[in-house]
Amino acid sequence: MRHDLLRGLTQRYVAGEELADGVVVAETLNTQGLLVSLDHLGESVTSPAAARRAVAAYLDALEAIAGEDVEGNVSLKLTQLGLDLSREMCMAHLRKILERAQELDTFVRIDMESSAYTQRTLDVHHELWQAGFRNVGIVLQAYLYRTAADVERAIEMGAQVRLCKGAYLEPPRVAFADKAEVDANYARLMERLLVAGNHPAIATHDERLINRALEIVRDNNIAHDRFDFEMLFGVRRDLQLRLVADGFRVRVYLPYGREWYPYLVRRLAERPANLGFFVRSLLAEALAGRRNGHP
Repeated sequence: MRHDLLRGLTQRYVAGEELADGVVVAETLNTQGLLVSLDHLGESVTSPAAARRAVAAYLDALEAIAGEDVEGNVSLKLTQLGLDLSREMCMAHLRKILERAQELDTFVRIDMESSAYTQRTLDVHHELWQAGFRNVGIVLQAYLYRTAADVERAIEMGAQVRLCKGAYLEPPRVAFADKAEVDANYARLMERLLVAGNHPAIATHDERLINRALEIVRDNNIAHDRFDFEMLFGVRRDLQLRLVADGFRVRVYLPYGREWYPYLVRRLAERPANLGFFVRSLLAEALAGRRNGHP
């Protein structure tokens, strides 16, 4: 019953339970000019066997991207690869994925989790970067106080950053609590990355911030292929397609897998405002559809 209550919502925000579902949706998005980042759902594994299954799933995803000529990459979480069980095991798993991705000329993004994992995640990324892997990027969260310094380090390294606001409920000692402060910090970090960063991903659905990004791009003569906008699957598809029509690169974060229920519940539990955000996005798209003559 509890699954049924959310299944309708999930079908909008998750591609399906199998890799094949994700590939089909990815190919459809590609035909609309959208890039994708496939995310095999799951995190915080509790056994080495579960971590190995996650590695196998990502290797399969990499093969599917290459075999089906999908315009996309993959995103993963370190706790899904066993970071909580053993750092060494997690490193070995990620190295295996990166090596195959390198052979297939595919990019891998390490998703950021709660602030308890920020430094550990950046340390893992840095170690692999130092080992010569250049096909791996990171995510930085604008609501953390530390992120301005992390952005500067990423720029110095030449690492690719996806900048998001942050979805976890964090204590005020590590994160801005006020939305206006988060937005202001996001705008500052976004400008720094657009001007000096290596192909940043601007991950937001906030039209005010997107409009600010467009101003920065125009004022600094930044080529459209030097960065991506990135948005969640099923959220503001009208905005995604409008940006594509204007000549910008838009990448859709595309989750798939059988762990959709904990994924969705966790997103809503971490920040209850997310539920309101999803509802507002549905209303916005419905209004956009009416303006375009759709029922």
